[in-house]
Amino acid sequence: MLMSLFHRPLPRTLPAALRDIEDNRISVRRSAVRDLARHTESRSPDVIAALQKALRDSDPAVRTEAAYALGDARASEALPALLVAVDDPHTSVRQAAIDALGQIGDPRATTRLVRATHDDRPDVRFQAIIALARVSREEGAEAILRGGRDDDVHVRYISVRMAEELYAAPEGAEGPEVILDDRFRTAAVAWLTDREATVRAAAGILLTRAGDDRGAPVLVEILEDRLQVAPEDEAAAVMVAGSMGITAAAVALERRAFGLRRFLRERYAWHSLVSLAQLGHERARKAILRDLTSWSRDRRTMGVVAAGRARMREARPIIERMKGDAGQADPNAVDEALELIGTAQSS
Repeated sequence: MLMSLFHRPLPRTLPAALRDIEDNRISVRRSAVRDLARHTESRSPDVIAALQKALRDSDPAVRTEAAYALGDARASEALPALLVAVDDPHTSVRQAAIDALGQIGDPRATTRLVRATHDDRPDVRFQAIIALARVSREEGAEAILRGGRDDDVHVRYISVRMAEELYAAPEGAEGPEVILDDRFRTAAVAWLTDREATVRAAAGILLTRAGDDRGAPVLVEILEDRLQVAPEDEAAAVMVAGSMGITAAAVALERRAFGLRRFLRERYAWHSLVSLAQLGHERARKAILRDLTSWSRDRRTMGVVAAGRARMREARPIIERMKGDAGQADPNAVDEALELIGTAQSS
């Protein structure tokens, strides 16, 4: 194992990557384009030009890596080349090119992305909805509504998730976390009856974040393990239940925070504790206060973060005494928690 570390090749320098991207050997070009991607932050014209040329490489893996790198670089000058790559015969290249167009966010890509949302291939529609929502709010909204009725479950699911992203409330705004207009609220209620659990779960989270109680029963189903969903949706259900004040979820959250399952398979025991504290749960708030006086710095820091997220005013004096003493808790966590609690006190 130790010897393999000594023999592992170092990343190329920029001149070496620019040279090897022209190599006759596919393996060398594949490696070179990955190394070239590391240099996109420089926004060097040579790097962008080389990646655009790599979009025409004979090897689809090289073309795919080049497209992703151009997206990461937000290289708007590569827009024409990426629009051509959307029609690449290889799925991975098409998806990477569409993803790059979404990352770049140039509205000139709107027409092509709209067309891609009507593609016969579900993988293309899936990626196009994500990208279009980031390029054009108006066209993205229409694509999301269409996608929510798609025959493919993955397209329907990502449509609901993109609605959540598209209509997220401004950071720091009071009230619902998502602001839905009437057409999206109506669509979200319909999505609650989807035949696939993943879509129903995403719709329930979306509606709850929008302050609509019709989504709450789905959250409770998720927290009670009656609806099997992806880990990210399970985590979202735990956190949204607390942040949006879903008291019907309290019993399920208690099992996750304090029950035996937290020792066996509960991935979100701490998050459940925070959500309970946000609901005003006395035992949860006392547990967080105990963490603030733990012998362990890590545990005290976790307590600081939890108290901040739960806006626990009773924790403020303890956290204030930690300020300026990095040995007590992470200073950034202390500052953020005090700011959050201060915001709660002023509201």
